Amino acid sequence: MLCINNPYTDAWFNLAAEEYFLHSFQENVFMLWQNEPSVIIGKHQNVWAEVNMDFVRDHRIKVVRRYSGGGAVYHDAGNLNFTFIENSDNADFNKYLIQIQKFLREIGINAEADERRGLNIDGLKISGSAQCIHKKRVMYHATLLYSTDLLSLNAALTSLPTQQNDVTSPRLLYVKSVRSPVTNIKEYVPDNMQISNLKELIMNYFLKNETNNKIYIFSEKDLSAIKQLSRNKYSTSDWNFNASYLK
Repeated sequence: MLCINNPYTDAWFNLAAEEYFLHSFQENVFMLWQNEPSVIIGKHQNVWAEVNMDFVRDHRIKVVRRYSGGGAVYHDAGNLNFTFIENSDNADFNKYLIQIQKFLREIGINAEADERRGLNIDGLKISGSAQCIHKKRVMYHATLLYSTDLLSLNAALTSLPTQQNDVTSPRLLYVKSVRSPVTNIKEYVPDNMQISNLKELIMNYFLKNETNNKIYIFSEKDLSAIKQLSRNKYSTSDWNFNASYLK
């Protein structure tokens, strides 16, 4: 498995990178990444019903539609993102959830899984996930709240009632997010653990998970293809807001 410690924080780029590795690579991939403040909505969601457009506009927060389904999430520098992409004829998404749980136990956090493959501590959500299948490749990605600005998270994901009828797509049925109370895992780890320390622990854990795992760094070819996909798709209003492809 190729293990990527992705240094980029642009949400358009990172969502494009996931699709690129899903479609264009044959190898299994694990990618750890972070975004600048962004709202990431599921492929089949109505952005106007999920996002406080005034808040994200005023705070210059990007809204990006991802390739997978599921609900809306908020990313910032206090949130970590896991992406697993593997070849499989029989997708077992629970195995990725279990791997994250095992890692968390190693740092002293016992997180319980819920029916939507989220992870919770004392009934408070610390991780949400989504998944998809492309041909014989599967993608599972998950968040991990470490020190996210929870006030901004709640504000960005609280849609204004005046937006509910502002629908620019002919699609009538959309996936609605399931709201849950959240917390940061920083409250449950030693005070001296920084998010950079946590990232290092995560990369080492998954790098050593299998004997053939190895570090992979974006090539110039990768960067060129990802940036092109970002420009042509993930940064466009049609993809992110109009969802005119959903009919």
